[in-house]
Amino acid sequence: MKARIPGAQQGGTNNMMKKIQEMQENMENVQKEVEATEFTSSVGGGTVEVTVNGAHEVTAVSLKPEVVDPEDVEMLQDLIISAFNESIRKANEAMEKGMEQAKGGLSIPGLF
Repeated sequence: MKARIPGAQQGGTNNMMKKIQEMQENMENVQKEVEATEFTSSVGGGTVEVTVNGAHEVTAVSLKPEVVDPEDVEMLQDLIISAFNESIRKANEAMEKGMEQAKGGLSIPGLF
């Protein structure tokens, strides 16, 4: 059974393949761009700040002195986790948005 791809009639197959290759290149470029971008989130009124890159690597952590309370280490841990998770969410959101733009509305079931 042959798959039917819209626009594949009368030489359209080459055009479709070209579009798929362009989309793939765009997606690779977006991935590289997002991975090189830094995403920063702060919590606790700016007392804790975490920066990650698009590859989900922590690149910076900033703590204000007033948040460091030896009697309440658990709160500091929670703030760091919260800031980290928010930065990761931002990175994921940027990647998803970039990939949608790179696909340019093209959708092939089972692939993307």
